[in-house]
Amino acid sequence: MTHSLRTYLKAIVVSVLLLAAPLWAVSASAQQSTPDAAPAAPQAPTVIRTVQVQGNQRVEANTVASYLLFGRGDPYSEERIDMSVKTLYATGLFADVEIDPRDGNVLISVVENPIINRVILEGNKSLKSDKITDEIEAEPRAIFTRSKVQEDVQRIIELYRQSGRFAANVVPKVVQQPQNRIDLIFEITEGPVTGVKRINFIGNNEYSDRKLRGEVVTEESIWYKFFSSNDNYDPGRLEFDREQLRKFYTDRGFADFRVVSAVAELTPDQEDFYITFTLDEGEEYRWGDIKVKTELESLDQDLLRRLVPIREGELYRASDVESAIDTLTFAAGTSGFAFVDIQPEIKRNRDTKTVDLVFNMVEGPRVYIERIDIIGNTTTLDYVIRREMELVEGDAFNRILLDRSRNRVRALRFFEEVEITETQGTSADRAIVEVNVTEQPTGEVSFSAGFSSADQFLVDLSITQRNLRGRGQLMRFVIRASSNRREIDLRFTEPRFLGRNLAAGIELFDVTIDFLDEAGFRQSRTGGQISLGFPLTENTSLTARYSLRTEGVDVPGLNCAAILADPVAGAQNNLCLQEGDRLSSIGGFTFGWDRRNDPITPTRGFDVRFSQDFAGIGGDVQYLRSDVQANFYRGLLKNVVASGKLYGGYIEGWGGDPVNVNDRFFKGSFDFRGYENAGIGPRVLQTNELTGEVRRGQALGGNAYGLAALEVSFPLFVPSLLGSVFAEAGTVGLLDDQFKFETVDGNLRTETIDDLSIRAMLGASVFWESPFGPIRFDFTKPLKQYEYDERTSFQFTTRTRF
Repeated sequence: MTHSLRTYLKAIVVSVLLLAAPLWAVSASAQQSTPDAAPAAPQAPTVIRTVQVQGNQRVEANTVASYLLFGRGDPYSEERIDMSVKTLYATGLFADVEIDPRDGNVLISVVENPIINRVILEGNKSLKSDKITDEIEAEPRAIFTRSKVQEDVQRIIELYRQSGRFAANVVPKVVQQPQNRIDLIFEITEGPVTGVKRINFIGNNEYSDRKLRGEVVTEESIWYKFFSSNDNYDPGRLEFDREQLRKFYTDRGFADFRVVSAVAELTPDQEDFYITFTLDEGEEYRWGDIKVKTELESLDQDLLRRLVPIREGELYRASDVESAIDTLTFAAGTSGFAFVDIQPEIKRNRDTKTVDLVFNMVEGPRVYIERIDIIGNTTTLDYVIRREMELVEGDAFNRILLDRSRNRVRALRFFEEVEITETQGTSADRAIVEVNVTEQPTGEVSFSAGFSSADQFLVDLSITQRNLRGRGQLMRFVIRASSNRREIDLRFTEPRFLGRNLAAGIELFDVTIDFLDEAGFRQSRTGGQISLGFPLTENTSLTARYSLRTEGVDVPGLNCAAILADPVAGAQNNLCLQEGDRLSSIGGFTFGWDRRNDPITPTRGFDVRFSQDFAGIGGDVQYLRSDVQANFYRGLLKNVVASGKLYGGYIEGWGGDPVNVNDRFFKGSFDFRGYENAGIGPRVLQTNELTGEVRRGQALGGNAYGLAALEVSFPLFVPSLLGSVFAEAGTVGLLDDQFKFETVDGNLRTETIDDLSIRAMLGASVFWESPFGPIRFDFTKPLKQYEYDERTSFQFTTRTRF
């Protein structure tokens, strides 16, 4: 093809294209206006050249730009613009956001949310401001948003509903301040208290309404229950009541029990609620066939079955299943199976009204402790807590040992709360154990003053640190004075002496005890003691000690020189024979056995302490003294605990030495409630044979004593009050023969009474954690007493720190 021909054809093509261009434009326009038209070819995106921010006052422009999903040089996108607006709103910093593209020069206009200057509550009388502000999110210097304020309004209304005020209304108001700040005001109209007029039960045939009302937490509003906080309608409490009813019935044989409905209806005057529980009690069941199945060869199925605390034919109790699982888990753990999975299989036989139960025991997957984290210890060093743990990193996970570890940490008494939780580690067979503690004050500088019917006035100045430098060491300095006791005591204990599990202690003391009114003498004791304690097993411990002290007996009411010059009078006034100072060198030990379920507030278990002191390792005094104390605990109901105690002691001189008066047992006051200090036991009596008049003389103490008591403690209707009832019986006696005598001078017979007579007492106590300090009141009634006893029907003790 020639050059001229090619030029001619090119000119024709260009002419056709120029003529067709208007037609293409019309066609494209028609396609855009017609829904079914094919989409146009995409245009080249517009590039964002600049980004500017305006309207911001506190928030930097760079901060605003950091929330954008585009920047300079990015292609323009409607989707990114829209998402950027939503992102800026989501920060809560802005009340209004606009983004104007402007052909690539993007302008971002913002209106910042104001800052809260003050939060003001108006109209709240029944709820303290602190309780409300702790629940809401609004606070000074926080950012104001309308959505958060509405959430706070609902929280305040919910607080009032929980306190029984369902008519409460909250209106938020805003007062503008300079510099884009506001005062946020919540105007509160509390409304009347909405009580519970009546609690009704429908469908209860086995138990009366009155019985069931005692099982639920919600109470009916009665005029004399002015301390109660449960006599209002609370939806959350109502759900809890449903669960309480379920537990009550299922623990009494009703395996099919269910709460069909729980309805609260306002009375016509809208001041109270009627609460109605509709129940389906079902039939009463008893336990049927009980089995334990396991493929673990080292576990004896028959033995495990005997350990299960459920017997065939007994009334069905749902809580028995959990108790049995705990028992079987513990039994497997003691046999070396720390990873046992127990799955109960329950089958109800509706025809026979029995429940068959099978415990399937299989070995669970082995899990090892990857890490132990200590959280919340701001003062106590980590190793003080870790040394109480019975597990370390790398050990096999064991729930029983973790529970024991928690009790050991709580027993330190350094922490208000101790919780041990576990989470999965870096793999399925690894666990991370978290020990969460809440520190409580362990140091104390206090001056206490008070009065008691036993000690009269008392003053106590003490400096105590139970966790010295966060290392668990104890340092204590005490100066104590009362009407019959003066004491100075300095003590230091290192719980991990030489880095071992040895508790070493040293003590220096100077004590004077006044028994002038009770026994006619004054006792003094000055010296020191060293001790060393260590555990024998998990639940037993042994503490050895040595004490060297000077002990004195002073008899200021007698002319001992003249009395001792008369051999007859000297025999009768044996106190003068014991007057003076003696050096006592004493070695001893204490064996402890503690099986309580909780070291602070036990509800089951026991603890036993047996002590012996041997005097005569040098010195002037020779005796062997033995003491035993046993306490038992048993939870009866929630917060109701029965406790019993058995105390006893015996001291006997050796090498021909009698037991001096300052080494004998003097019991009474709070050792045996209902009696004065040294109020029971051997005593000198003077009897006028002519008139029959009996006059009490000196209390002599005894070489032996025994005391048994049973007490049940329970909460009273005020949270700060705790009550108890108790019964006690005991005796003191067994003097050495040389301290017993009987003389007759005319009609006046003087004799020593020492017959180990049993005293018995019933009583009640009230404990009050008052704003002025703890107060305890004891009321007693004797069942068996003697005319020469020093009794008191009422006594109290209080102490206030300031």
